[in-house]
Amino acid sequence: MPDESTRLWFRHFVEEFGLARIISTDVNAVLQSNGFLLRSGTAINVTLISVPSSAKIHGGSRDPQMNQTKKGNQYHFGMKAHVGVDAGSGLVHTMVTTAAHRHRDTQAQDLLQGEEIYVFAESGCRNEEKRE
Repeated sequence: MPDESTRLWFRHFVEEFGLARIISTDVNAVLQSNGFLLRSGTAINVTLISVPSSAKIHGGSRDPQMNQTKKGNQYHFGMKAHVGVDAGSGLVHTMVTTAAHRHRDTQAQDLLQGEEIYVFAESGCRNEEKRE
């Protein structure tokens, strides 16, 4: 398993060159052509990815996307992964990362494929304007 600084470097490399969307689009096309993605429903999940607050990137400074947030009565340092999952197959079709302090409903629209009949999400992912 690569160490934390290597994973952070790779994440920044993928972001810098805009590769995440390209890779996921190609993978999703292969999955759909083989009948694995149904696209009739999406389940949305947001999860906190905790890292040690001392985590540094190359250059010795903290990653600016890592942030502190409170979940329940406990503080966490890290980021959030917003994930869209095909409700039929359970395969991940979209993932967006944000700083931990960003609200969970900020990325909900970006996790949808546009062809869904159903969307499953916890109430924190849907504000009044997204409910319909």
